[in-house]
Amino acid sequence: MKRLVLLGGGHAHVFVMRIFGKRPPDATHVTVVSRTRFTPYSGMLPGLLAGHYSFEESHIDLEWLARSTGCEFLEAEAVRLRPDARQVVCHDGRTIGYDVLSVDTGSTPAMQNVPDAREHVLPVKPVDRFLAGWQEVETRVAAGGWARIAVVGGGAGGVELLLSLQHRLRTGLGLDARFMLLTDQDEILKTHNHRVQRSFRNLLAARDVEVYVGHEVVRVEPHTLHCSGGSLIEADVFVWVTTAAAPRWIAESGLATDMRGFIAVDDCLRSTSHHDVFAAGDVATMVDHPRPKSGVYAVRQGPPLARNLQCALSAEPLSAYRPQRSALAIIGTGDRNAVASWRECAAEEKWIWRWKEYIDRRWMRQYQPLPTARPHTSPPLS
Repeated sequence: MKRLVLLGGGHAHVFVMRIFGKRPPDATHVTVVSRTRFTPYSGMLPGLLAGHYSFEESHIDLEWLARSTGCEFLEAEAVRLRPDARQVVCHDGRTIGYDVLSVDTGSTPAMQNVPDAREHVLPVKPVDRFLAGWQEVETRVAAGGWARIAVVGGGAGGVELLLSLQHRLRTGLGLDARFMLLTDQDEILKTHNHRVQRSFRNLLAARDVEVYVGHEVVRVEPHTLHCSGGSLIEADVFVWVTTAAAPRWIAESGLATDMRGFIAVDDCLRSTSHHDVFAAGDVATMVDHPRPKSGVYAVRQGPPLARNLQCALSAEPLSAYRPQRSALAIIGTGDRNAVASWRECAAEEKWIWRWKEYIDRRWMRQYQPLPTARPHTSPPLS
């Protein structure tokens, strides 16, 4: 009996679980290891934060999915990987052996080079910890306490998150807070075209959001961000939505990585240094076809990952995968509207959000039980 371990409950892995549930690999025991039972779908996270979706609508129950697809589920956090011994070590001391390993654990916001950031900021990932932290923020705002919220990160994730949180406080809860957006770039949404940038500059101004460009955070103190050039930004809570960083245990594992510490994989999504290890999603970088750390690319890695895991277990040749060069980005504005960004094009129409919502709900239905069949109650956002 061969042992396949799926480490992490990312978008590519849930596809693998579903496919293997329909066509299980021969003589293989599949174990899914995840730090949390409920994994969020990144496409619906802004809608959850804005109050448009419930926890259940936007999360996949990995334990249910594993049980329904014939996999074993272990709720545990990996803290060490020993690829030469083919072992995953968990925080509780458990050691899980494997013949083939696939890693899809996601990433975290980069803050390793900012002194005291970990102690004083609220990172958007891991999502479950962010949701718990944000509940505390809402409670303090409702009590007349915290009223200044600074979002660090001016990419699509930071802008969309800020607008979603602001909508939830103002429209959903009838509360108010001062919002600020900081980026170390000279423009917000730096990787998007000028039309998209202009649209969101105008929107942020209309919603009284203070935007600080060219502000690199170099140190964090309670209620104060120290930025390059000596400027200080004061707030009650700092939400951290910067570029992605790799988990620390990857660099310590001996797996080949890229310059930023993500697992280096070939065109078959296989480690360039250990051929019994595969990786997908934000935690991996295709060395010949690097792409942005985005859920769009992670979702599309599911089918080629499933094929190549099946081939690896059967000792058959792997097949190469070439990701698309660019992807349509739909950036929500917090209020059930969105802006579509595609190369040099931009569009802002009400139907864009409805179209995105239809796509997201259709994708999620593949991984959720029918409402009448759900045997438990998931924790709410608030």
